[in-house]
Amino acid sequence: MKTTSYYPVLMADDVAVTMRFYVEHFRFKPLFESDWYVHLQSVEEKRVNLGIVRFDHETVPEEGRGRASGLLINFEVEYPDAVYGRIVEAGLPILRSLRDEPFGQRHFITRDPNGVLIDVIKPIPPSKAFLAQYAEGVA
Repeated sequence: MKTTSYYPVLMADDVAVTMRFYVEHFRFKPLFESDWYVHLQSVEEKRVNLGIVRFDHETVPEEGRGRASGLLINFEVEYPDAVYGRIVEAGLPILRSLRDEPFGQRHFITRDPNGVLIDVIKPIPPSKAFLAQYAEGVA
């Protein structure tokens, strides 16, 4: 199987509210909009895409319908401090404050209107203890 694209599709109660959240706070733009599905693309990187579907739409099999649970979306960015400042200023919840982690990330965690956790990350050099856990040539 040759995969030609990959992007998450979030199930939401209110597609429009969720779309506005990602447009306003994470710089996405809609490529397709309907009342039950929206396809978003990053204004900064066209390969970064996100779908949002109404959780109870007929295209979602009944056994799969629901809201996100146990999901963490990572956005890798160049300047997490600037994004953190914007998120704090906007009054969004901060679930993990901006920090450097020994495993090789500077990051913080917030959440979207549906409870999906969003981890905003910049890779940084890992500590020596964690460096040994990376594949050769990765860190």
